[in-house]
Amino acid sequence: MVRFVEWMSAKKALQRAPSSFVCSPEDTVEIAFLGHSCFRLRGKEVTLITDPYTPAPGDAPIKAQADIVTISHDHSRHNQALAVAGEPRIINGPGEYEIRGVLISGVATFHDSASGKRLGGNTVYVIQMDDLRLCHLGDLGHVLSTEQVDEIGAVDVLFVPARGPVIDAAQAAEVISQIEPSIIVPMHYAASDEAGLATIEKFCHEMGLRQIVPQPKLNVTRASLPPETQVVVLEAR
Repeated sequence: MVRFVEWMSAKKALQRAPSSFVCSPEDTVEIAFLGHSCFRLRGKEVTLITDPYTPAPGDAPIKAQADIVTISHDHSRHNQALAVAGEPRIINGPGEYEIRGVLISGVATFHDSASGKRLGGNTVYVIQMDDLRLCHLGDLGHVLSTEQVDEIGAVDVLFVPARGPVIDAAQAAEVISQIEPSIIVPMHYAASDEAGLATIEKFCHEMGLRQIVPQPKLNVTRASLPPETQVVVLEAR
């Protein structure tokens, strides 16, 4: 796996995800971006929604059904579990969980760089689904400690906030260097306005990605993980 410390110093350009990510449906985790920090992860048996939100002007309402909902922190843009159909099991905080074969680890972090004194706590979730490890950083507000990195462990797909009031692009690059994922998916930006698009362009530029080609969804298996780390920008549904 590529080491991001070396990659950042060399500013090596990352490739966008190729069409080879599309795999057979029986062993695929399908990832769809529903806006803000909300994703739908659909495995063989279970569907999980991260950080469902109250729509802001310009946002479409969430139209999704799930078995599991994870909530990173108590804010209306991240905690609207009632917007998700299907009577899902709701996870809202640190701990170890196993639901229908999906293993979830909630790692305690903070929403700011002052140990939560300004904005409170935040939970980073590591989700093991169908032989993949996916990590959702929520509204992480700081670089990770050694202990938090150890708790998170190996990560295949990392969902990273692209703008504040959380880590900025430079801090995001440092967090990425700590975790060393195979795939980076940016989040926490407004995909429907010019400011949001400018944010994602700045983030991708910081990551070394020059060409942005948003994709409607990402289908991935362990066998399809890229040999070098890649940034994948998803279209909001």
